[in-house]
Amino acid sequence: MSRSLDIVLAGFGGQGVLFAGKLIAYAGLVEGREVSWLPSYGPEMRGGTANCSVCLSDDPIGSPLVLAPNALVAMNQPSLDKFEGSVVEGGVVVADSTLVKRIPVIPGVRVRAVPATAMAEEAGFKKLANIILAGALYAETSFCGEEALWKAMEACVPARKAEMLELNKRALALGMRAEAEPAA
Repeated sequence: MSRSLDIVLAGFGGQGVLFAGKLIAYAGLVEGREVSWLPSYGPEMRGGTANCSVCLSDDPIGSPLVLAPNALVAMNQPSLDKFEGSVVEGGVVVADSTLVKRIPVIPGVRVRAVPATAMAEEAGFKKLANIILAGALYAETSFCGEEALWKAMEACVPARKAEMLELNKRALALGMRAEAEPAA
């Protein structure tokens, strides 16, 4: 059976959505799957909008642009507002409930609200809410094997930031076991 996951990760520039998407895409590469990663930035970059499309598939990918995702990671309310209606039935939405105040109920779509920004600050890694959400997405979708995910993290954290590797691994693990909050 062929596996395929089309993901949109979205937030403000500077929140790390592109890095989280790169991590997911690299995990697919580690497994030898077909992968695409397509970033998109608003004109302001940091503080503006940023999103990326990630496709993971066992079959060739026709287009890197994801218009009907089966997974959405929303790091803020404007991103959720923009993309929630495009998630296909049977899909999943993972939202940072620290910054997303309206957690929707979407018929046929699992919604997992995780207070990632608050969890990151509480755990002492303020800038890693993106990785906590990647871990929560992993808990929902198992988008790759767990060993591939850890290898991808090691490959994605640059050598010049080696001190961040352990913090990123802790953030990922925190997201993987995060309790979801109920939808409002």
